[in-house]
Amino acid sequence: MPRDTIRTVTLACGLVLVLISLGTRVGDMRLPGDHRGYSPVQPIAYSHRLHAGELDIDCAYCHTGAAMGRHAGIPSAGVCMNCHQSVTAARADVLAEVERAKAEDEKPRLVIAPELRKLYRALGLNDERQRDPTLQPTPIEWVRVHRVPDFVAFDHSSHIAADVACQHCHGPVESMDRVRQESTLLMGWCVDCHRQNNATLDCGACHQ
Repeated sequence: MPRDTIRTVTLACGLVLVLISLGTRVGDMRLPGDHRGYSPVQPIAYSHRLHAGELDIDCAYCHTGAAMGRHAGIPSAGVCMNCHQSVTAARADVLAEVERAKAEDEKPRLVIAPELRKLYRALGLNDERQRDPTLQPTPIEWVRVHRVPDFVAFDHSSHIAADVACQHCHGPVESMDRVRQESTLLMGWCVDCHRQNNATLDCGACHQ
């Protein structure tokens, strides 16, 4: 085969491979600032699937700031303790310990889920949920998932008042063990939503 032909075939094959590679990446192309899928590991493995899904706890019970102002807020550990002062582990684990103790004719041991023990330690509490002077209370450093630029004056309360469901922006959080960003939260996405719902398109509404 002539050298020129070999060179042409080689270049053609290389071009095909480049095009295939680019084609497989087109679906993954995103605008700058689009963080869909972001799902950081949290210091405590809190499950929205369990709490908002199976237990049907209203979002507003934990995120009390959403109805009152810009920020939904991260619930304090004290809010968690409203339930977890007495609920220390999954019901199935507690019942399993009761059955074990009954079979061995002894008193059931206290069952504490590892993730809840992290909560207690953060509050400076021992396993009996009593203040332990040897433990130093430390804030739980939750990792923020959803974020818009500082120059965007997004207000949760106005959207709650307009009866916008949390899932519209945050996705089906009630099905997520670990929360992830579901929507782009980019300006075009917000503007499209405002157009579809006949909401204000005044720039000053978001950029004060």
